[in-house]
Amino acid sequence: MPYKIPKKATSYKKRISGFTLVELIIGIVVLSISLAIISTLIIPAEEKSADQILQVKAAELAQSFLNDISSRAFDENSDMVGGLIRCGEPVGLNACTDAGKLGPEDGNGGRDNKGETKRGLYNDVDDFNNYSEKFTANDESLAQGYNNFTIDVRVVYDGLSLGLPTNLEAKKITVSVTTPLGTKVQFATHKANF
Repeated sequence: MPYKIPKKATSYKKRISGFTLVELIIGIVVLSISLAIISTLIIPAEEKSADQILQVKAAELAQSFLNDISSRAFDENSDMVGGLIRCGEPVGLNACTDAGKLGPEDGNGGRDNKGETKRGLYNDVDDFNNYSEKFTANDESLAQGYNNFTIDVRVVYDGLSLGLPTNLEAKKITVSVTTPLGTKVQFATHKANF
């Protein structure tokens, strides 16, 4: 057999693929900046969507309070059940409650002997003036769905804005509900003296 001359030995240099430490650090920095930007866009959108749901609940709560308050008598000196006797009639004999004295007539702010506000003690619209309540989960069943909502009520004479001859012929009831995220929703209605 003929002798073969060995070919020149070739060296194969294996190239090891991978990332260098610098490339890894740059990748981590770019990823963290990207996540920071994305999270600043997503979190406010999430809060806004939650706030819209809370605003609907606040509107429901405010409407419920407006209905409850409006169903009461116009004034302490008015007929409580049918409107046969109106305050201010006859003129001078059965005066409406003075504007500076709007609020519960019982002398203790509509609170029971434990100091708790009892809406059941309120028998006319202006008893709710300066009414304020924050619902907590340990309250009655209403608070279970409205945990951390705050409600504030103001009642003022406002007949002139309705075109009535005197201010004493209507009361404006304003109900403000603040959601747990701090959004304030405000509703108002009038109760006329009839």
